[in-house]
Amino acid sequence: MSQALGLDEVIRDAVRLPVGARVVAAMSGGVDSTVTAALLKGAGYDVVGVTLQLYDHGVAVQKKGACCAGQDILDARQAAAALGIAHYVLDYESRFRAEVMEDFADAYLRGETPVPCIRCNQTVKFRDLLDLAGELGAGAMATGHYVRRAEGASGPQLLRAVDPARDQSYFLFATTRAQLQGLRFPLGGLPKPQVRRIAADLGLKAADKPDSQDICFVPEGRYTTVIDRLRPQGAEPGDIVHLDGRVLGRHEGVTRYTIGQRRGLNVAVGDPLFVVRIDAAARQVIVGPRDALAMRRISLKETNWLGDEPTIVDAADAGRPVLARVRSTREPVAGRLAAGGDVVLDAPEEGVAPGQACVLYAPERPERVLGGGFITAASA
Repeated sequence: MSQALGLDEVIRDAVRLPVGARVVAAMSGGVDSTVTAALLKGAGYDVVGVTLQLYDHGVAVQKKGACCAGQDILDARQAAAALGIAHYVLDYESRFRAEVMEDFADAYLRGETPVPCIRCNQTVKFRDLLDLAGELGAGAMATGHYVRRAEGASGPQLLRAVDPARDQSYFLFATTRAQLQGLRFPLGGLPKPQVRRIAADLGLKAADKPDSQDICFVPEGRYTTVIDRLRPQGAEPGDIVHLDGRVLGRHEGVTRYTIGQRRGLNVAVGDPLFVVRIDAAARQVIVGPRDALAMRRISLKETNWLGDEPTIVDAADAGRPVLARVRSTREPVAGRLAAGGDVVLDAPEEGVAPGQACVLYAPERPERVLGGGFITAASA
């Protein structure tokens, strides 16, 4: 099938398994995962499609542009039938709620700004699905993520996608070495427009399907709807406090705010104000001028390291040079991994929020992911 498109060798190089080997394809119903399954089948692999139902038999399944629920599961089933591959739908709703949705709500309750897509990849999609792939006798599990996997001297490496506009390496930094052994990313070397052309050439229904938007389980992009249902105490009011100690007004819950936010404060002192800190325990939203957002030292938790050398840095050293990415929408910036595990940036970055990820790349090879962690604190 993919021979006509000249892609068989590209796919086989990404998969690195003998033709005929079984590969589990994670199918969400979207164009990327559907094309992944189609290209694997065309390259000669024994493909088994697996779709996870992750949430919500109620209102959330009606959300357009989501994944892993409602119409998307039906689309995945129909795509697998059209490709002539086995397909299974697994109900992981309780796992997803416990490990992703509850964690999401708790993070906001702590005054953090979480990234639930990282948690989802880290837990139910990679950890649990890789276990299933092994039970099905598969040599690997493939996903439609735009990221690359390469063999290195010390084992598999995680690399940014060829298409910088689609790169998803930020969301996959927590992938462990053991997980990388069993994961494959056939689309990492392809630009997104080509993927859509492949879908159209193969006559796949998903060719014109819109990409998933926002957080899959958040109806209409209103994340507070989910948090208020799961953690209603997050809507308890409190004070909006200036850095100089002045109480400027009241808010309707710390879960409504994130570091760097300017809109929706409903306070005025003449100069623009931004959220610079959230004290969830005191139910205070602390605001200040824009220059108070500039941070250089970043502390991390739940770190994951994919570099060849150990992460230990001698206290006498200046630190290991790294490129650090503090938001998925920003490019990495120069810094160093200091003794104790903190990341120190060469120049300050604004809006460094606890709960977000700080993902590290190699300065000598900027496409390579070295690892990262979740931000716990930042200082100037």
